[in-house]
Amino acid sequence: MRLPNNFPTICYHHHPPSYYFFYFYYSHKLLSPPPFSPFPSTKLAAARRTSFTAAAASRRHRRVDFCLHHEQQQQQQKVVVIMGATGSGKSKLSIDLATRFFATEIVNSDKMQVYCGLDITTNKIPMRDRRGVPHHLLGDVRHPDTLAPADFRRLAASAISGIASRHKLPLVVGGSNSFIYALAVKHFDPESDVFRDSDPDPVSTQLRYDCCFIWVDVAMPVLDQYLCKRVDEMLDSGMVDELGDYFGSDPGPSRGGLGKAIGVPEFEAYFRKFGGGSSRGGDGVGGGTKEWKGDDPVRRAVYEEAVRAIKDNTCQLSMRQVGKIERLRRAGWHLQRLDATAAFEAAMAGGATAAIWERQVMEPSVKIVKRFLAERCKGRWQFWPMKWLAGEDD
Repeated sequence: MRLPNNFPTICYHHHPPSYYFFYFYYSHKLLSPPPFSPFPSTKLAAARRTSFTAAAASRRHRRVDFCLHHEQQQQQQKVVVIMGATGSGKSKLSIDLATRFFATEIVNSDKMQVYCGLDITTNKIPMRDRRGVPHHLLGDVRHPDTLAPADFRRLAASAISGIASRHKLPLVVGGSNSFIYALAVKHFDPESDVFRDSDPDPVSTQLRYDCCFIWVDVAMPVLDQYLCKRVDEMLDSGMVDELGDYFGSDPGPSRGGLGKAIGVPEFEAYFRKFGGGSSRGGDGVGGGTKEWKGDDPVRRAVYEEAVRAIKDNTCQLSMRQVGKIERLRRAGWHLQRLDATAAFEAAMAGGATAAIWERQVMEPSVKIVKRFLAERCKGRWQFWPMKWLAGEDD
């Protein structure tokens, strides 16, 4: 019997490949034993046929397009985590993986993007760029208080369970390492702080999930240059109009939750002095960056100071995020680093970036995830679609 070319050899455990092929096929399609024997005519083969028929009758719900992985006794759900500094391309990579290779759903782990509102200021991925990939905890939280890591752990775990029940791969994506740590560790203490600057608590290496950590990294000078450019693009896209509505809302802006997003405290002095609301300044100015600056030198100076602070604080945030990732790696977390610097340098120079991104980020990521899915998990029997392992596109 000739097996399909894409039948993964990782399925071979205690039996030849033909055993698994017929096992899947007849447990899914037929109610009776195979019309001919896939095994040699021996006493051992006869015993196998008997066992094969009984197993097929009791497992008719198993589908032929799933590859069986034998695991150990305690289950661990497989989860892919894409981490990195703000602006490093995490969202792009997650959408590329989800739409081109793997059936996934994405769980956001950015502590500002979990809140509803300020989509431009928090740089949420637009709906058109999500390309139909389901996202969880992206703009879902509406209460004004700060979402604690323990609360995120509970909400994200629920989302992951739902994704797994639909036989899809959970993909956790975001730059908030305190959220990623709270979600991933087996025993999380809400009172602990492993990222504290002075005398931090020990980092746990016992994880509740079987995790594949992909770290998208960009050289800091290049990333800083890109982040400043991105702030200018956000301003041109209506960020100040959005903040004007936020500060002009009734009741006033919260100092917790979304009120901590970069852009809100920086522009607070501007809107306190010149007003805001309904995308218009207190003196009727509104509708664009030039209009928000105005002709008044004082107004322009306050505006430019706010923009300068946003750029500085964004670059400082990226540096802190990389420091936290390095701490996790030094503690023993297996983080697989991908260097996207060349793609960002090409983007800043106005050159073609697609080929560089494909070669240096996309292709290595696909190999990492395929190898991760092909590994035996630490749990019960688990099923993964064969095309994920064989490299077939959707």
